[in-house]
Amino acid sequence: MEHLTKETFKEKVFNFEANKDWKFEGDLPCVIDFYADWCGPCKMVAPVLEELAKEYAGKLNIYKVNTEKQQELAAAFGVRSIPSLLFCPKEGEPQMAMGALPKESFVQAFKDVLSVE
Repeated sequence: MEHLTKETFKEKVFNFEANKDWKFEGDLPCVIDFYADWCGPCKMVAPVLEELAKEYAGKLNIYKVNTEKQQELAAAFGVRSIPSLLFCPKEGEPQMAMGALPKESFVQAFKDVLSVE
């Protein structure tokens, strides 16, 4: 799973410096995990995301953003609590979910928000 910096985020997800309105830059829908190394629930979500990244390879991308290292990115999306997960469909607005979600919830969100099965 790729860790995004501000620069790669602008290329692959959303160039928030150039656009006020949401404009998805990616080829595949994606999920972004805003996390920190000291966060317990983040550690619970990590293996679930690893598994999903393999199962959904080629259908969607899963990225990680370390909120400690990328404070500007976290601030740009108003991330207050972690883990926060941003679901970005190819068309339409992204949706944020808070907290450590179980695998079933991800699968459901992939279907409902990202139109990926």
